[in-house]
Amino acid sequence: MQNAYKSNGIFSMTEKEGGKSKAAKRVNIVSVRLVKESSMLYKRRSIGSPADGYEIFKDFLEDLDREAFIVISLDTKNQPLSINVAHIGNINSSIVSPACVMRVALLSNAASIMVAHNHPSGNPEPSEADLITTKKLEEVGDLMGIRLLDHLIIGDGHFISLKEQGFL
Repeated sequence: MQNAYKSNGIFSMTEKEGGKSKAAKRVNIVSVRLVKESSMLYKRRSIGSPADGYEIFKDFLEDLDREAFIVISLDTKNQPLSINVAHIGNINSSIVSPACVMRVALLSNAASIMVAHNHPSGNPEPSEADLITTKKLEEVGDLMGIRLLDHLIIGDGHFISLKEQGFL
């Protein structure tokens, strides 16, 4: 194989640069896949409202002592495909990158996502950072063809839907 491509240098073991030989760069050949860690039963089968999403998210978020950001990937019928903890922060913040959120949605072949995070203080009022993160996720999702359905913020026994609040 090396000799077949030697003429254009793709697989040559050395490269001439200024009369000196330089070792070729090794490039890893990889695959990317989801790994199932566990599963759960969801009786409703599809998510039709923020309250439906809250029923799933609260089991993951309500009693945590630090912020965590969770993503549910959904199919075209809003049926959950996967749930992923995209980030765990500290007691009052969680820095979330759109790439971390969208990675599992892409691998799950999601049509849309719903995201949520908790406020350990118990007050689910959105911060400015929450609103900025939501806008970024909405924009990235639009570019990728993965719709952001809602962003829930969970406090002590209750939640706020940023879609219902008009931020989406």
